[in-house]
Amino acid sequence: MQTAVIVFPGSNCDIDCYKAVEQTIRQPVEYVWHTSSDLSKYDLILVPGGFSYGDYLRAGAIARFAPAMEEVRKAAEEGRYVLGICNGFQILLESGLLPGAMRRNNSLKFRCSQATLRVERSDTPFTSGYSAGEKISIPIAHGEGNYYCDDETLKRLESNRQIVFRYDGWNPNGSVSDIAGIVNERGNVLGMMPHPERAVDVLLGSEDGKRMFTSVLEAWRERAYGNAAAARS
Repeated sequence: MQTAVIVFPGSNCDIDCYKAVEQTIRQPVEYVWHTSSDLSKYDLILVPGGFSYGDYLRAGAIARFAPAMEEVRKAAEEGRYVLGICNGFQILLESGLLPGAMRRNNSLKFRCSQATLRVERSDTPFTSGYSAGEKISIPIAHGEGNYYCDDETLKRLESNRQIVFRYDGWNPNGSVSDIAGIVNERGNVLGMMPHPERAVDVLLGSEDGKRMFTSVLEAWRERAYGNAAAARS
C-alpha cells in the first residue's frame, strides 16, 4: 500500500503521520508537497495537522485551493482512502469533501490533552480494528475544533451513519452532538480532530491510534487481493 503525506506551508504533524505509517504498518510512505499535480500512485492519502498557510482567513480555507487538493478529490472519487487529521479535517471540510464547518473552541482556548472517544462504527476501512461502542484514548491539540453543521445536515449524518467518533464524557471544544470524526457517504474519506498518529505506542501515552492504520491496511489488502482474485476467476 502506497501512502502519501501531503505537506503544506505550516504543516507540523506531517512527520508524525509519516512515522506512524512507517512504524505501525511498515508500508511505503512519502512526503508530497502541496503543489503536486499527480497522486495517482497512492492508495492512502494523509492530510496532516498543523497550520496550513498560517490558518489565514480560516483554518484550511487557503489550503483547499492547493493543486494537491484537486488530486485528493480525484482520489476520493475513485474510492481511494483519505484521512484528514486536525487541520487536515478542517481542509477536507473547506474543500467540500466532508459536510459541515469548524469553529473556534467554545472555550476560546487552545486545547491540548488526552481525550476519550467512543467508536460509533467499526465497519469502515478506518475502524475495523475497533469494536462499536469501544472507548479509546486519543490526544487532541487544536484551537478550532468545534465541529458545526445545521440540523438538516446533522440528521443526514445520523441517518447515513457518517459519525464515526464522538467525544465521551468530556467535549473539549463544543462540537455539535459531541462529534470528533465523520466519514463521507461512501466511507472512504475520514476527517477527525484527535490525532491517532500520536497514539501508536504506549510510550506516547496510548497506542489506541495504531489500529486505525492497521485497519486501513487490511481494507486495502482485502480490496486489492480480492479484485486480483476476481480478475483471475
